[in-house]
Amino acid sequence: MFSLSLPAVIGAAIIDSINPCAFGVLIFLMTYLVALRLPKKMISVGLTYIVTVYIVYFLAGLGILSALASFAITNIIYKLSGILLIILGLVNLRSFLIPNSTWTLKIPESRKPQIEKWAKKASLPAAVVLGFLVSAFELPCTGGVYVAILGMLAIRNNLSVSISYLLLYNLFFILPLIAIWLFVIFTQSSQAIKDLYVKHKTALRLIMGIGMIGLGVAIFGNFL
Repeated sequence: MFSLSLPAVIGAAIIDSINPCAFGVLIFLMTYLVALRLPKKMISVGLTYIVTVYIVYFLAGLGILSALASFAITNIIYKLSGILLIILGLVNLRSFLIPNSTWTLKIPESRKPQIEKWAKKASLPAAVVLGFLVSAFELPCTGGVYVAILGMLAIRNNLSVSISYLLLYNLFFILPLIAIWLFVIFTQSSQAIKDLYVKHKTALRLIMGIGMIGLGVAIFGNFL
């Protein structure tokens, strides 16, 4: 009987957390608040955004988990999760090798003006909306990892354990966002983290791609 281990959940969450989509939006938001010299809002608005991402991503996962658990084809879901991860990992590797490729897992260009508009409002309600939008739009970035883990959790057929794993998964998912938020608050500058992000953005896709492929192979080969 398949049993998803806690280290596998945490490892997948770490892969998922290397997320250029969520990174970019938070860095843009914090940069805007630094420019306005609003230190209190840097704390409250930034934290609200992160908490919203956590809640929305968790609730979305819970909905998908419930849907997957209702199907009797759990073994097929398990295998398809592995295949999906390998494919998405290869797309990320292609994005690393060809940075301007149209085949890139990212927030759609058509949605970016909407995200920018809410970021510039610099308010708590706007941070909630922004967190919701990013959680919804970032699925093309790393959603494959999340769906794969949800597919494996559905096989467990133990809702309480699955929910606890899901809560932990999302905690690890937002840890890099918390690190970025704290860095900007304590330094009162976003330039260093912004430069680091721009410099290593394609490298993040390489790491994500390798992680996705490795996890996909482990799932498909029943190594977990």
